[in-house]
Amino acid sequence: MRPLDITRRRFLTGATVATAALPLSGCFDAAGRRDGTVRSVLEYANSLTYRVQRLLLGSNSLAQEFSQSEIRQPQRPNGSTNPQDANYLAHVASDFSNYRLAVTGLVERNLSLSLDEIRNMPSRTQITRHDCVEGWSCIAQWTGAPLAGILDAAQVKSQARFVVFTCMDTYGSGFAGGVPYYESIDLADARHPQTILAYGLNGETLPVANGAPLRVRVERQLGYKMAKYISGIELTATLDGHGQGKGGYWEDNGYDWFAGI
Repeated sequence: MRPLDITRRRFLTGATVATAALPLSGCFDAAGRRDGTVRSVLEYANSLTYRVQRLLLGSNSLAQEFSQSEIRQPQRPNGSTNPQDANYLAHVASDFSNYRLAVTGLVERNLSLSLDEIRNMPSRTQITRHDCVEGWSCIAQWTGAPLAGILDAAQVKSQARFVVFTCMDTYGSGFAGGVPYYESIDLADARHPQTILAYGLNGETLPVANGAPLRVRVERQLGYKMAKYISGIELTATLDGHGQGKGGYWEDNGYDWFAGI
């Protein structure tokens, strides 16, 4: 890795983690207030991080890839690792034989793709490092279909700006039960060569603990941006109308929408 890459990745990782970690500290309540000063500062910092990252990396710069010998441990599962939602459990029981990925929204062609159809698309295998907002990292091999190919098949309309991933797991709890997990990225990251819908991990079928049957890999962002158990992709011009409108489950709880590293 070139010296500039080390400096850039560490700088961006540190800045993003420091901001994203605020909700874990005593700042959570203040950051969670939509009309609060802390929230406004975080949103400005998020926008600044987005612009700086785009300036430094360009649209197609690749995240570092590693050799097989550098895979030293299994990919650590975290977050939601064993969804108990009835719909998901039914898919697990049938080995995902009835699973379909829906591609909808601002597209010329709505798609409904089976796992076999996705596995028969052109694929990409990459060995990359997963950086978690919790501070740990892990190198693993991922295999999947490039998201750009699926977007091309759906023929994205010019008004689209974001890709929103809907998921089969719910997260957290409350009077109304769990909240459906969701996440989003912009089209620059969606069309990045290393952004894939992964169905393979370290040469094996992606296990439930890591997001079966499909999870997103967005290698230039922190791990919480890589939604697991995805059921749908919606192309949209705005993030309004999804969750609380901040672009993801964790973003609705105070995390940065852009978690570039």
